[in-house]
Amino acid sequence: MRDQITVPAARGDYVPDLASTRSAIGSWAHLSVVQYFVAESAVIDAWGGPEPYSRRTGFISDLGALKCGIYEHRDVCSPLHLLMDASFVVQGLGMLFGALLLTSTLLSIAARPGVRIQPGAAYRRSWSAAVVIRIVTAISGLGTVIVGLVPEDLGSPLHLTGALMFFIGGAFALLVLGVLWLPHTTVSWFILVCGSVSFVALVAGGLTRMAIPEPGTLERLMAYPLTIGFSAAGLVIAQRVRDVRRAARFQVR
Repeated sequence: MRDQITVPAARGDYVPDLASTRSAIGSWAHLSVVQYFVAESAVIDAWGGPEPYSRRTGFISDLGALKCGIYEHRDVCSPLHLLMDASFVVQGLGMLFGALLLTSTLLSIAARPGVRIQPGAAYRRSWSAAVVIRIVTAISGLGTVIVGLVPEDLGSPLHLTGALMFFIGGAFALLVLGVLWLPHTTVSWFILVCGSVSFVALVAGGLTRMAIPEPGTLERLMAYPLTIGFSAAGLVIAQRVRDVRRAARFQVR
């Protein structure tokens, strides 16, 4: 597929939008999701429950609960819940902005340096896959925003809906992106692994209804690979945009 949809580029011959400010912002938007890990660690350190918070047994959403008390048989108390909820929103907005700003053309070839598009049926299929990736990434990001705006202890079904949007949309986006980039970069295998781990964990969570000894571990196997996978994709695109910009500057000189 690589030989069908791309051809070697002549000096300075790149798809125009790769060097745009829009592309740069979109790639950094995806990279910004890593802030989640910093926020989560800070919120866990400030946990106020009678027992220390454990990533193995504690649900992620417990960290964003507004009130201290018993929630679904769990003793929840997160003094820094606003930080956690804000982190959810920022993560979701990063995914949304990435989906909106990174064009389908860019996603089709961003992982392979030094090429331009070769028009044809193969590229049209690749472009269609990139459109799907952008749509489900946006759905996943919107779900994360909902999780942050509607904490679990508000009792609204929107919280669970948002979480499912994040998990399902995110896993699907990474799986399709990994396949799309297989001819272009070895990072595609890492992205595929992230999507696969998240998807398998999601299926396991659905089958067990999270009624297992370590639900926190299982939930993090759903969530962490998504954050890591989108960050890796953002890094690949950011490096590609940087290289194109450098090449453009060299041509000007």
